[in-house]
Amino acid sequence: MKLIVQIPCFNEAETLAQTVADIPRVIPGLDTVELLIIDDGSTDNTIDVAREVGVDHIVRHKRNRGLARSFRTGLDACLSLGADIIVNTDGDNQYCGQDIPELVRPILEGRADLVLGDRRTDTLDHFSPLKKKLQRFGSFAVRQLSDTEVPDAVSGFRAFSRDAALQLNIVSSFSYTIETVIQAGKKHMAIACVPVRTNPKTRDSRLFKSIPKFLERSATTMIRMYSMYQPLRFFVYMGVIMMFIGLVPVIRFLIEFFLSDGGGHIQSLILGGALIVMGVVTFLIGLVSDLINFNRQLIEITLEKVRRIELNQIREQKENKKTHV
Repeated sequence: MKLIVQIPCFNEAETLAQTVADIPRVIPGLDTVELLIIDDGSTDNTIDVAREVGVDHIVRHKRNRGLARSFRTGLDACLSLGADIIVNTDGDNQYCGQDIPELVRPILEGRADLVLGDRRTDTLDHFSPLKKKLQRFGSFAVRQLSDTEVPDAVSGFRAFSRDAALQLNIVSSFSYTIETVIQAGKKHMAIACVPVRTNPKTRDSRLFKSIPKFLERSATTMIRMYSMYQPLRFFVYMGVIMMFIGLVPVIRFLIEFFLSDGGGHIQSLILGGALIVMGVVTFLIGLVSDLINFNRQLIEITLEKVRRIELNQIREQKENKKTHV
């Protein structure tokens, strides 16, 4: 069994050495533990530091492409290198690498496809009361959308089985954390959560510059993912809301029409009629989206099979090279 710990990095020269030093290289139940760095267009000497501290593999983006794309690049690279389990952690040494054995245990025991590290944010001193409330609300929203029981949905410290990594398709350009949880829930993967420790804060987050911006982008990701995997339910809800709101002015018009001389309030009829028509159109969009959703599932199944074929070919090529040597 091979574990590869992937670390997305963007200008992490100051913290990378400590992050790597904290990761155990011998873990019970695993034959090999390797490290992979995804350098996301760093302008400092992150790559030099990675080589100095003994990182096994380095993948590089020529320019900054964002955390989600770096995560996706890392998954592809880890799979190509033959990883059976993939752990993702941050280059700023936020997470305690010594907890990786506990993080991968549910996968080794066959109990989970995806394991999330629960930071227990209510106990973190460097989280403000507002941030703790937002984290609780955000995780609650993700639980409702994904039909899972994850307590810390945005934790980047997580482990994936090989099969889970093959099934995930990251399309967001912002962050992979919410998207992977919703995808895993909708694909009925076995998800486990384990408590993990965090290290003292080394720097401010580079993922967002303000809380309102973070909320906006997180909400957009949630809505996009939910509508992608549950389009009929999403658009039916939207259509029903529009139709219900449209009925209010229509009923007002009808009451005035029958109780008075039959004139006036025509604007209520126009407004209500427009909202009802919009509701019906939204419902029809949901039907079409549901059909597209089935096509998406077929495409994802095909993509997973293609990935497995490619990885088998890579494995055969490596075995042939060893045989010739």
